[in-house]
Amino acid sequence: MTGPRSPNLSGALYMTLSMAAFTLNDACVKLVAETVPLFQIVALRGLATTIMLAVFVQMTTGLRFSIPRRDRPLVAGRTLAEVGAMVCFLLALTNMSIANATAILAALPLAVTLGAALVFGDPVGWRRMTAIGIGFLGVLLIVQPGTDGFNAWSLLVLLSVVIITGRDLLTRAFSPAVPSMTVAVLTAGAVGVFGGVMSLFEPWQALDPREAVLVFAASVFIIGGYVFGIMAMRVGEVSFVSPFRYTSLVFALVLGLTIFDEFPNALALLGGVIVVATGLFTLLRERIVARAAARAAARSAATPGAPHG
Repeated sequence: MTGPRSPNLSGALYMTLSMAAFTLNDACVKLVAETVPLFQIVALRGLATTIMLAVFVQMTTGLRFSIPRRDRPLVAGRTLAEVGAMVCFLLALTNMSIANATAILAALPLAVTLGAALVFGDPVGWRRMTAIGIGFLGVLLIVQPGTDGFNAWSLLVLLSVVIITGRDLLTRAFSPAVPSMTVAVLTAGAVGVFGGVMSLFEPWQALDPREAVLVFAASVFIIGGYVFGIMAMRVGEVSFVSPFRYTSLVFALVLGLTIFDEFPNALALLGGVIVVATGLFTLLRERIVARAAARAAARSAATPGAPHG
């Protein structure tokens, strides 16, 4: 008989499922956007996602909208950032390779590490700063400015990375009293409302069965991404689980090749490898530094006469 999975392996599995779900959501949107206006898709997906997610949360943890006063501007800012990042990424996704878009998005952990150092003063040594710099050079290989392979839409993905970095930094500033799933429901609702408003400026069209199934599937997949992502962060060590975010690039490569007949050129592939490698190195260094700090704190606490504050 096979024994129970360790918390780390469970977390890795949940993170992999989360990345698969988000990538499948992207693929569904990209497919249906070939025949349906984008903001109509965003509105319909947002409506379905909000309803299903609210029901799920109510049935599991209970939907609570009691957000502390100090956190309300942070939640509002995070919601606006989510909407902005969504618009940038989906506009780019419908006009470029899903693998290239996902590879650029893979620079997010590097950007968040740099942002946390600049905003919160997190210590980042020369090794991680070097890795961040090399990682951003990898992004340039994917974007390929000034070459025949350049796609201007990739700049929108870069903008979405910047916006998502701001979103994650705002999230980090939340107090523990902010219910995570409530924020997810509010975000889904805001995305749907924004899509509905923007869709008024383009003609709506009736969905055929295939398009309706794709929109519904996108809603289900994005909820799966949220739920599995939260489950991943609640089991195992974050430093062990986080690197499995990069499985999204594998899924994007497979879907791009099998569904859209897209495959990155050699430079973009090299850039993707560099981004993933430097991201993994950065996460590994964060784990090493955190463990060293914990050991130092333990030694300090064990020393007789050590001050306690």
